[in-house]
Formats: sequence, C-alpha cells, structure tokens
Amino acid sequence: MFRRLWLVMLVLLVTPISALAQQTLKVSAIPDEAPTELQRKFEPLGKYLEKALKMKVEFTPVTDYAATVESLAAGKLDMVWYGGFTFVQASKRTKGTAIPLVQREEDEKFRSVLITRADSGIKKMADLKGKNFSFGSVSSTSGHLMPRFFMMKEGINPDKDLRIAFSGAHDATALQVAGGKVQAGALNISVWNKMVDEKRIDPKQVVVFYTTPPYYDYNWTVRGNLDPTLVENIRKAFLALDAKNPDHAAILKLQRATKFIATKPENYKGIEEAAKSAGLLK
Repeated sequence: MFRRLWLVMLVLLVTPISALAQQTLKVSAIPDEAPTELQRKFEPLGKYLEKALKMKVEFTPVTDYAATVESLAAGKLDMVWYGGFTFVQASKRTKGTAIPLVQREEDEKFRSVLITRADSGIKKMADLKGKNFSFGSVSSTSGHLMPRFFMMKEGINPDKDLRIAFSGAHDATALQVAGGKVQAGALNISVWNKMVDEKRIDPKQVVVFYTTPPYYDYNWTVRGNLDPTLVENIRKAFLALDAKNPDHAAILKLQRATKFIATKPENYKGIEEAAKSAGLLK
C-alpha cells in the first residue's frame, strides 16, 4: 500500500501543474451584444474547439467589458473575445502578458458607422452638434473609442457638442436610434449589416451618414500563463477553419468571418494611441 502511495506521489511530482489543472478551457466575450446572442454564436465554435483540443470548453457570459479584463488577469478566464481597445486594456492590466492569438480577416480593416433616422435632418458630422447621441459601452472599440476618435478629427467634441448616452451594446444603440430615443448613434459595421439582413432595422428609416476609416479590431486573446502547447493548439484550431467545409462554414457564418488569421500585439498600437488621444487611456 505504501509503495503504491509513493508511486502516486511520484507521478504527481513529475507531472506539470498545468497538465493536472487544465481540464476545462474557460472562455468568455465582451458583452457587445445580448448575452443570449453571444451564447448562440459561440455554441458551435465551442463544440468544434472541444473536439480539436480534446477538452471541455465552457463559455461564461459576463455583465460588462471590465469583468473580462479582470477575470483574464486573475486566471478565472483562459480566453476572451476582445475588441481592440479591450485587448489594450487587458494587455496593460496583465503587464503585457495577454496574448492576442487570432482575428477574423475582416478585423484587419474594421469600421464603425454613425446612424440616424432618415427624417432627423442629420446629413453630416457637423449636424450632430447639440443632438442626443448614443455610444455602446465605454470600453467598446467600435461602439465608442474609434467613433469618438474620428469625431474629434472632424471637429466634434462629444463631451461638449453632444448629449451623450451609453446603450451598453451595438444592437441596443441601433434600436435606440430606430425608436427615437436618441437622434444618432455609433455601432460597428458588422452588427449594423447583420441587423439590416435580419430585418431588425429598416435601412429606409434608419440610415448611415458616416463610415469611419478602417482600423484593427476584434481578436481572441488568451492569458499569458496558459500552457504553451494548449495555446498553439488553440491557434491551429482557429486557423484550420475552412469555409469550404460545410461544418466550418456554419461556424464562420455565426462569427461573421470568412476565415481567421494570426494576429500580434503590434496590430493594436494604433488603437492604444487613439485611446490616449481621445483621453480614454493614460
């Protein structure tokens, strides 16, 4: 009995801690859409990752953007779907150890749109002065930071020239504009196109009056102390998604992606500089 106990203890001693502890990949995403929608979008991707990684993949919705940053830094989450600005915040919070793994090909040249009701009289950026305006979340790249940054370049100071509200999510912003709660708003172009396609928004009643220049945005980020072999396997799983495979095509469609490509921290330096310029990052 003592010999068997000694052997068990020996195995525990020579087995890496990560191999013993990492039985589940804990995943989340910034809440830029309704939690039920995020869960629906992730479900087939989660099943694909479970098969590819041979481990359980667990998606946990969170209530706000900051929660994903703190949870990744604390090791409560292993991987998070971040916008560019939230990745910058996570990188700073983790002292540069958070690893941006992959992004959609579309995220190399992402855009935001500014929308209004067709009968509002708003035709250009200058027409926004004095109006009620809705951003998404304070920490949103495409729903706040980059629209704010380009507004300032166009001579609009949101804090002085607009009456600002924060809806919390891209789809909520669009619905607030459609319902007349605010006169204009900013959201990412991907959610806008999706809502138009799904007929949740009538593009004859709600129109785009400004589209931002392109910028890097979303990515899948992992915590820096995740097992390196697991990190590489996650990367390979994403890069292996092929639109020619019907099962993969369904996953990519839900992610609003043609394919995933590798990314790197340097891609988000522009986002960091925009955040500093807009006074959202020290």
